[in-house]
Amino acid sequence: MDKSVEWNRLVREIMECRRCGLYKTRKNPVPGEGRIDAEVVFVGEAPGAREDETGRPFVGAAGKLLTELLESIGLKRGDVYITNIVKCRPPGNRDPREEEIRACLPYLVRQLRLIEPHVIVALGRHAARVLFSLAGLRWANMSVMHGRVYDAVVEGIRVKLVATYHPAAALYNPGLRDKLVSDFKDSIRRAIESSRSRVESRQALLTDFL
Repeated sequence: MDKSVEWNRLVREIMECRRCGLYKTRKNPVPGEGRIDAEVVFVGEAPGAREDETGRPFVGAAGKLLTELLESIGLKRGDVYITNIVKCRPPGNRDPREEEIRACLPYLVRQLRLIEPHVIVALGRHAARVLFSLAGLRWANMSVMHGRVYDAVVEGIRVKLVATYHPAAALYNPGLRDKLVSDFKDSIRRAIESSRSRVESRQALLTDFL
């Protein structure tokens, strides 16, 4: 399979999608952006107004905070892949409805299968609930489960799965910002380092047989 061909086909499908009613009010679908061989995938819930205008994920104030958080652990936006559960903006930035999530979820599943990340970070409770369900894990709530690193299998891919608060929530509720920053600098950084160590160990073992 030529990954780039499959990826381009997937993006075209998202851009032309009419699986739910959100296509009637969107300006631009937002497939996501970043490396399609990224080690880490960040998944939010849905595009906002700025994202709908530009067709890019996390470009408003929440996106600026996400960029700062990535840089705080030595990453750039171009190092990772950033997307959402739902690829079109719900009117008025309301929560995505269950039927919208169900209609759009196959796109995320295909993205994950093509990228094959080592770490998936769920940004916000909607993304966390959906991703934990894909992993066959029980989701409780963000206050209990944020910042924990779970060994999971998502669509046949072994990953480190971490949930944390959505950057927008931290902007609206400054009390959450310290928790979000701590999650990035502690558990998310640790998950990435752990996955890299695992890959390096495997590569070393393979070298022993050459």
